[in-house]
Amino acid sequence: MKGSPVASETPETPVTSASGDEGTAGGAGRDAQRPAPRRGLTLVCLALAALLLVSVVVAIGLGPSVIAPAGTARYLWAALSGGEIRASEATTYQVVWEIRAPRVLLAALVGAGLSTMGVAIQAMVRNALADPYVLGVSSGASVGAVGVTVTGGLAGFGIHATSAGAFLGALAASALVYAAAAARTALSPLRLILTGVAMALGFQAVMSVIVYLIPGSEATSTVLYWTMGSFGAASWAALPVVAVAVLLGIAVLSRHSRALDVMALGDETAASLGVSPDRYRRGLLVLISLVTGAMVAVSGAISFVGLVMPHLVRMVVGAVHARVLAVAPLAGAVFMVWVDLVARTLVAPRELPLGVITALVGVPVFVTLMRRRAYMFGGR
Repeated sequence: MKGSPVASETPETPVTSASGDEGTAGGAGRDAQRPAPRRGLTLVCLALAALLLVSVVVAIGLGPSVIAPAGTARYLWAALSGGEIRASEATTYQVVWEIRAPRVLLAALVGAGLSTMGVAIQAMVRNALADPYVLGVSSGASVGAVGVTVTGGLAGFGIHATSAGAFLGALAASALVYAAAAARTALSPLRLILTGVAMALGFQAVMSVIVYLIPGSEATSTVLYWTMGSFGAASWAALPVVAVAVLLGIAVLSRHSRALDVMALGDETAASLGVSPDRYRRGLLVLISLVTGAMVAVSGAISFVGLVMPHLVRMVVGAVHARVLAVAPLAGAVFMVWVDLVARTLVAPRELPLGVITALVGVPVFVTLMRRRAYMFGGR
């Protein structure tokens, strides 16, 4: 990123730590700090885009009834182009287009969104352990979904009433976190994190009370759905809102990637470079809340994706946010497509919660990253 005040494109430039030792900065080390060449970044993006396309076609074809990739591609093309299929293939076509395609595409969108929001929130609060749910968004969404399920509210939304309740709950949680964390001086990262954790515990207590007072209702299954994650309710009607939210979020963050670079250096440094950290932090809080709320409303809370994927991407392309934001959505989308495929096929006809798969993958990866001396979280 030419002219960036926080990253050097010159490989020979040494990185100096706080102790004055070259090559051992308190970040990802010289190799992780150094951005990948532009051509290398393009190749990585093209490779991930191709892998995503192949993954989508393969995932749509796999399930209780296996469909060859060529047949899957033919059905998808017929649906997109208005082509004709034989009457004997109508059932298979319905499985591909009406059931599996929206689910796989939703998985790709949510994976891309979680990875991107993870990058943003780690820069916003300058904390390597932050993920999109640290602000209590997922817990608020669960309370909203359970409340609608128990009371029958928002009936005007029809089959989307529970998702609408989850979205409103997520936004309410974000508003409460902002109101509680806001101070007269600035919206500090530490205050945001502590307030978000406290609010999340409070919302979880509310969910427990609802489930306890109304046993045998749908509240228990609703809580499990929104705390563990699933794409079982995916439909074409749910895709447009999520797609707009995720793509808009990625576009906005990419446009302000240089500000994220500066914010990651600390508030004093950001202010000296002409970036108002408090103003950007408030804007990021709104953006992250809206995008995360839209995703949680259709998929529930899926752990570890927004936490681990940003770190893995930084190890490949460096810590400059323009590069990280170019790769993270594609990497997250590929990962989530395969996670969903495993969740719905490993113990078929039963379906595993997505959070189980992501935790089984994310915990070992996270521990491995922590044990690597060459990598310090966040490239700082």
